Amino acid sequence: MKLVQLLEGVPLAVGLSAGAAEMDVRGLEYDSRRVEAGFVFFAFPGAHSDGRQFAAAALAQGAVAVACESPKPDGVEAPWIQVLHGREALARMSRAFYDRPDEALKLTGVTGTNGKTTTVYLIDAMLRASGALTGMVGTILYHVAGEERAAVNTTPESLDLMRLMAETRDRGGSYFDFEVSSHALALRRVFGLSFHTVVFTNLTRDHLDYHGTMDSYFEAKRLLFEGAGGAPPRAAVLNADNSWCARIRTRDETQRLTYSARSAAETPSADLRAMQVESGFKGVSFRVLHNGKKTRIHSPLCGLINVYNLLAAFGAGLSLGLEAQQAAEGLASLAAVPGRFEGIDEGQPFLVIVDYAHTDDALRNVILTARALKPRHIITLFGCGGDRDRTKRPLMGSAASELSDLVVVTSDNPRSEDPLAIINDAMVGVQRHSTRAIVEPDRRVAIRRALREAAPGDIVIVAGKGHETYQVLRDRVIDFDDRTEARMALREFGYHKKGHAENGGGHS
Repeated sequence: MKLVQLLEGVPLAVGLSAGAAEMDVRGLEYDSRRVEAGFVFFAFPGAHSDGRQFAAAALAQGAVAVACESPKPDGVEAPWIQVLHGREALARMSRAFYDRPDEALKLTGVTGTNGKTTTVYLIDAMLRASGALTGMVGTILYHVAGEERAAVNTTPESLDLMRLMAETRDRGGSYFDFEVSSHALALRRVFGLSFHTVVFTNLTRDHLDYHGTMDSYFEAKRLLFEGAGGAPPRAAVLNADNSWCARIRTRDETQRLTYSARSAAETPSADLRAMQVESGFKGVSFRVLHNGKKTRIHSPLCGLINVYNLLAAFGAGLSLGLEAQQAAEGLASLAAVPGRFEGIDEGQPFLVIVDYAHTDDALRNVILTARALKPRHIITLFGCGGDRDRTKRPLMGSAASELSDLVVVTSDNPRSEDPLAIINDAMVGVQRHSTRAIVEPDRRVAIRRALREAAPGDIVIVAGKGHETYQVLRDRVIDFDDRTEARMALREFGYHKKGHAENGGGHS
């Protein structure tokens, strides 16, 4: 493809020569290690390095041009494409290079603070149950037309997204659904995409280390519902029970579907309403009222928070053309989501739950879900991430201690910070309540201490890492999986579920 074709619509800071514009381009890349002959290399400014320092290596490997926001440095002879916004340019050029795969697929983007992963899993399961071939991108893993791949980012760079979409299209897929993070929106990784359906789960305090304020965080999310540089979405599915929903504006051409798990008196205008909710450890059941008709939904997923996730996915299914009963049957097909209220069963006389909750709202939701199961006591283990928003640490501590009978405060990806300093921030919130607390910075030891405290009829919640299989320390990343650690500890204590696999991990 000619460079001039790829650059259509891309704002340039400096014009290109006629010769450069007519160059043939064989590929695009932003990682100099993956550049091949005939590629355009994108040099992004980064927090720790300037992408221009890798330009020479990319050119040596055969790159025919470099795209960058900064001016061409001295000594570079190859064509230098100075663009106004590097990631917007990558998004536009990737979309052109892969022949607009988003237009050949029904794209669903899910955004919000909590529930994105589960909602995307539900939508994908629902569509696959209908017989469709799909693509899915999420925090835990990617699906490409039936093939599973390891996840890299919650929302990959636009180039990677386009590759996955193009592959899904070329394999005969018709749907593609994915998590859209606030970082991806702010960095224009989804710029210009043609979304069929967009979903808003909720907005609660998170990522303020990046966005600064809740208003700024919301503004990033809001972009998705306006088109994020592309055409307005055909449908928007919105959580009417979250106060930020009222601030989301959609275009006249966008079908707006709101959902609620509250009474008609509280949210009278909701298009989808959960009624007669029944919740237990074996899942949730409820009826959805929509257009005067009721559809029964049953799911193995637990708790009120999953009622919301199911409503969001159900609304997305309707917007994508599924019949209500077909959508409901598809939702029932998803048995579990890794690291989301995931049970660890080694035959012990108490429940052990591993969950990804790492905000105060998510922590509160998972404890309330456990509380609804009427345990004797709840023991909650949690930590707070290092090099992230410090202001949420006491809020997480307060949520845990307010709703639990025992709190174990430990480390959770401390990164460059002192784990004890992070714990001290969380303890400010823990000490707002009289709940007994144990402080143990070593997460492996902390899990064992929490489990030793458990008695028959209790629930132990191990919160924060969920599906993650690593712990990020100051100087290294180590293997660490809460599910494996809990399973190993239970076996050390003499429990062992007959017939269970010996390798640990996974979900029960």
